[in-house]
Formats: sequence, C-alpha cells, structure tokens
Amino acid sequence: MERTTIEGELPTDRDQALDRDLALALDRDDPLAPMRQAFLIPRHHDGSEQVYLVGNSLGLATVSTKSYVDTELDRWATLGVAGHFTGELAWAPYHELLTDQMAAVVGGRPEEVVVMNGLTVNLHLLLISFYRPTPERHKILIEDHAFPSDHFAVESQIRQRGFDPDDSLITVRPRPGSELLDHDDIMAAIEHHGPELAVVMLPGVQYYTGQVLPMADIVAAGNAVGAAVGFDLAHAAGNIELELHDWGADFATWCCYKYLNGGPGAVAGCYVHERHVADHSLPKLLGWWGTSKADRFDMATTFDPIPTVESWQLSNPPILMMAALRASLDTIDAAGGMSALRAKSERQIRYLDRLLELVVGDRVEAINPRPLDRRGCQFALEVTDPARDGKQVHGALEAAGVACDWRQPRVIRVAPVPLYNSFADIHRFVEILDGLV
Repeated sequence: MERTTIEGELPTDRDQALDRDLALALDRDDPLAPMRQAFLIPRHHDGSEQVYLVGNSLGLATVSTKSYVDTELDRWATLGVAGHFTGELAWAPYHELLTDQMAAVVGGRPEEVVVMNGLTVNLHLLLISFYRPTPERHKILIEDHAFPSDHFAVESQIRQRGFDPDDSLITVRPRPGSELLDHDDIMAAIEHHGPELAVVMLPGVQYYTGQVLPMADIVAAGNAVGAAVGFDLAHAAGNIELELHDWGADFATWCCYKYLNGGPGAVAGCYVHERHVADHSLPKLLGWWGTSKADRFDMATTFDPIPTVESWQLSNPPILMMAALRASLDTIDAAGGMSALRAKSERQIRYLDRLLELVVGDRVEAINPRPLDRRGCQFALEVTDPARDGKQVHGALEAAGVACDWRQPRVIRVAPVPLYNSFADIHRFVEILDGLV
C-alpha cells in the first residue's frame, strides 16, 4: 500500500504544534478515523474519554466483543455439549475461524499458523521442537534485555536438557551509551557463535524501546550458521507488517491481548514454517488435539499428526477467549488489514515526533529509533531533567486522564494505536506532558 505523507501538514513551530485544529483536521482527513467507533474507550473520572495510549500493554475491547462472547454463552445455554458440532460456530473446529485472519496479520500461510495456549506455553512447546542441543551445538542467543518470561523459558529449557545456562545462554546487548541493539552486533554475535549455536530467539519488536529488529536478516544469518531462528512477536503482531513465511523464520509465537485486542490473558498465536510442519522427526509434546481430525474421536492411542502447525496443539480451543479475539480480527479486516493500519501508524508516529520536538523539546528524550522501518507505534520516553522523577510524571499523566505505562528503570511507554487512537489523542497527550516536565 502506498504510504501517505503529512509532511506538508506538520506544524513548523510551537504555536502551530499546540493548535488543536490541526489535529482535528488530520482526524477529518483520516480514512480510518471511523474505526474508533468500533471500540469502547474507557472514561476518566471526570467523565471524559481517556487518552488511551497503552494498547502496547492491553488493547481495547471492540463494541462487538460482548455480542461475540454472548453468542457462545447462548449456544452453551441452549445446545450444551451439542455445541461442539452444531452450526458454523461449532466449537470443535472453532480455532479454524481465526486461522486465515491471523495468518494475514503475521505474514504466514494458513497451514503455518494456529491460535492456541499462551505465549510462554507456546514458546516452551516450540523450543522442545527446535532446541535440539548437542555437545557441540547447544547455545541459544537472546537479547540481554529480554522480556523476563522469554529469559526464564530459555534458561529452563537449557537446564531441562542437561546444560548450564552460564555456558549455553548467550546474549547480545546495546553498545555503551545506547538503549538499542545494533544490527552489526547481532550479525556478529550470530557469526561468532555459529558453530555452537542451536537457536536464535529474539523479539520482533523490543518491548522496552519499541525497536523493530531486522528479522529477515536475523533469519538469514541464523540459518546460514545452522541455527533455528524464532521470534517473540508479542509487541510486533498487529503493530507492524510481518512476512514470516517469506523471511523463512522457523518458528514464532505472540500474545493477542496487546495490538490484537483479544482481551486480558487472551489466547496466543503460534507459527511454524511449512518446511517443518510435516517433519515427523521433530520432537514435540503430544496432545489429543494435535492428532488427525478425521479419527480423533475414535479414541485411538496412536498419534497421527495433523499435517499443519495444528499438530502442535494439545487441547481443544478455549471458545470464549477465541470469540473475543475473533471480534477483534474482524475489526482489523474492516480497517483494511495491516497495510492500512501501518500506513496510518506511520503518519501518527511522525505527528507525535514533531509535537514532542516542538513542544516538549529536550525535556523528554525518545529512546526509540527514528527511522520508521526500525520502530513500531510505541514510544519510549525518558524525562531528562534530573530534578523530575519519571515515575512521578507517569503518575501525573495517569491522573490527568492519559493511560500509559511505566517500565523500570526509567521509561514511560505510550503507543498511538491506529485502530482507535486519534490525532487529537496525540495532541492532548503532548499538551498534558508539556505541563508536567
């Protein structure tokens, strides 16, 4: 999709930046502005809508979420166990209703994508398949500032295989004075450890800084040295455009409660490249829901794997969670999919960049990358004045009606989400921030 530019519409001085009329004009010209009406915006204590900029932590409920979930509650009430096999919403194959839409979100093929479990559960299941250490090749490469659950999962997998994380867990970290991972450093680490490297497991978007990692290059480099390459896409799925199949990533998993608006603790997504899905030599944990659909209810105890990523499934789908996620995926489709959403996101990123520059200046530093292809919609902001406590600024923002979050040691995260955030939201946030720093 061709990217639209707002360069000529961006303010050039502080007075223009503080003029709310420009934000309102950008909203009037935004083809996706009506999508905001598809979401339920929480209210501030004064009755006004919150400036909800925390979709990087929990996305909003769609207006249709309740009806989708209520439909399944009604089917349960009226059909009982027959609901598993009755009608277009039959529960036994219910996860299949989400497959094509989810595959489009992450750039996978339908046979490579399934919705199941939670992110960390999926990560463990995938590492069982793709972490196959030998005395010569036993190392896993992650980032030094990995999300804790990723670090814990990798460390425990190494211990379960009889290796020592002190030897087998290696990290790549930012250079001194930087919060961002350097492309060349990632490539060098993969090459340096290549003969001993079993798995490269990195985020698609770094949770603290919002940095988009060079996933295509990471896959190529990791596979070239004989390592499997996988991604935690918790902060990438629904945020940026992904091409997992074309990049050749071996595996990936992601949660669905952030940019995919599936609700708190929502069921997660899982991807395995098609070259692996029918490879019966891959070790995996087996469950009833991974065996052949045609004779699953024969109750045989010989595992006949489904010839898709569905063979990694363990249990039947959690219908109420999937119903909520299906409501959101339908909304993403109505918006035109990830290409349309990313186009708007880039416009909002540039607008917020400009307002921060003109209104707030050097009182706040954005530590996220500047090039659009290296960042998602999340901003990572540090208050630079040593006399101002960043956590207190965060609390004051929340008290003023801005929903955002704080991540230790010093970052306020804000994320304009193109599905439901307006340019007026961004303007109001900067206006409030200006009065606090």
